Formats: sequence, C-alpha cells, structure tokens
Amino acid sequence: MNAPALATLDQHLRVALSTAPAEARRLFHGRGRRWEGLEQITVDWLQGVLLVSLFSAPSETQLLALQRLLMALTQAPVWQHAQAQALLLQHRYLPDSPTQWLLGEPVDEWLVTEHGLRFKLDLGKKQNTGLFLDMRYGRRWVQAQAQGKRVLNLFAYTCGFSVAALAGGAAHVVNLDMAKAALSRGRDNHRLNQHDLDRVSFLGHELFKSWSKVRKYGPYDLIIIDPPSFQKGSFVLTQDYQKVLRRLPELLSAQGTVLACTNDPAIGPDFLIQGVANEAPSLRFQQRLDNPPEFADSRPDGGLKALVFTRQPPQA
Repeated sequence: MNAPALATLDQHLRVALSTAPAEARRLFHGRGRRWEGLEQITVDWLQGVLLVSLFSAPSETQLLALQRLLMALTQAPVWQHAQAQALLLQHRYLPDSPTQWLLGEPVDEWLVTEHGLRFKLDLGKKQNTGLFLDMRYGRRWVQAQAQGKRVLNLFAYTCGFSVAALAGGAAHVVNLDMAKAALSRGRDNHRLNQHDLDRVSFLGHELFKSWSKVRKYGPYDLIIIDPPSFQKGSFVLTQDYQKVLRRLPELLSAQGTVLACTNDPAIGPDFLIQGVANEAPSLRFQQRLDNPPEFADSRPDGGLKALVFTRQPPQA
C-alpha cells in the first residue's frame, strides 16, 4: 500500500462516489488482485456509509497515509454529492475485526436496499455486516426462480436468500443456521419487506444433527447451499461439503434445483461439479452464475462460485 497504490485507490473512490449507487454496492475490490499494492483492501457503499476493510496488517506509516487519504476524501465535493454520512475503517486482520468510526455518529444498525428489497445491517460490532454483496446476482436468480416453490436455505445466516425467495413468490422457505442471532436478524429482514412469516420457518440447529427436522419440511423444489469455508467445531468446507451433497437426493423433489456455492479463492468450481457427480449423480450441472462486475477477479476461479444443478428424471 505505497503512495502510487493509494493514489489509485483515491482516484477510484472519487470516480465511484461521483455517481454513487442508489443501492448497496462494493466500490473497490482489491481482493480481486487487479491493483498491485491494494490486494487486501475493500470498500463498500452502504447508502450513506463508506465501509473500508483491511484484511492484512499495514505498517503504521501505511495506516496513517490511508487514514489521511480517507479523511481528505470526506472533504471533497464528491463526498457531499454522494450524500455520504459516515466513514468506517475495519481491521479484519485483528481478532473480532474491530472497526473505527473515522467520521459520523456511531450506530449499531443501518438499513440498505438491494434489488428493491430491504435489509438491516450491523455496523462496527461484528466481522460481517449481515449481507454479502458479492451474492447479489445469486439472490436475484433465486427471486426469479422461486415462484410457487418450497425452498431450503442451508447455512441461512441472515436469510438474504429467503427474503429474495419470498419476494419471488415462494410457497415456503426453511432457513437453517446454528446461529440463532443471525436467524433473528433474518426475521427482521422479512418484516422489513412485509413478508408473511407463516411462509417461513427458522431452524436454529447444527445441520449434521438435524437431518430429520430438515426432511420433515420437504421435499424441496429449490435447495440453496452457501456455507462458510470454515466454522469452528461445525463445518470445514473441504471435509464436510460432501456430507451435504450426498443428502440432496432424499431432500429434492423429482425435478428439483440446487444452487451450490463456495467463496474460497483456493477452491475452483470443479470441487462442486465433481462432488455432485460423486455424491448425487442424479443431478446435472447446468450453469455457473455470473458474479457482479464490481467483484471482478484476476483469476476466473478466485471469486465466488455459485453453481446451478438440476435433478434429472430416471431413465426409462
């Protein structure tokens, strides 16, 4: 993060804020490795809040230079033009990912929109805000596919996929996540969008101990699998994803669809394609969803992988 790199970041942010998005968006994705010296920095626009995240420790000199750049940005005409209200700097490389409020009055919660849907975010208190912006095309796809379907949302977190599914006319959505606080936020998100909670179920359980509960609500026409790469004591992607895939045939309806995702940059789409072929051979790979352009990556397989599989009818 030398002076030329910071100048590049400054120019990028000034251009982005001159036409600030109307909805929540990533403005700068250094983790896509397209700008030398900025590989460990991201900047998100949360509709009035600029969230800058550092994923590796800078030197004291680098940190001071970045803070000066950001504070100068708040004095530029583009800041007022964008109607920006707050500036946050998050240190993701430190335990608990502490966040500094460089500008603005600290608040715990913030409302944003995406594809016309509303979501409540956490600011400054947790590692993640509650909405992964790289998955916005995935949520849009689910909304377009959900009409009349029974949907299972595994590793539901704050239920972004569930909100999209209900908005798309899903008959019922089952959200499963062991983090009950995240599911509670999911209820908040549904309420924000005036959804009928009788069409949504929330299961605060550890998946591998809860297959009977999951089966009870099935079969499902659409299953969404979007796990963390690593969750201490409950999920390791390279070891446990196959356990989920082999359960798909007993959970899916006759012509069901699966959206299987991973965001580990070290794991390409073949991990899922081959995993499904081995564990659920009645499913066929159909397509990989595009990622939003603001998440462009120098390596095609380095970013989010969101893959669609459909169940094939048995051969006559």
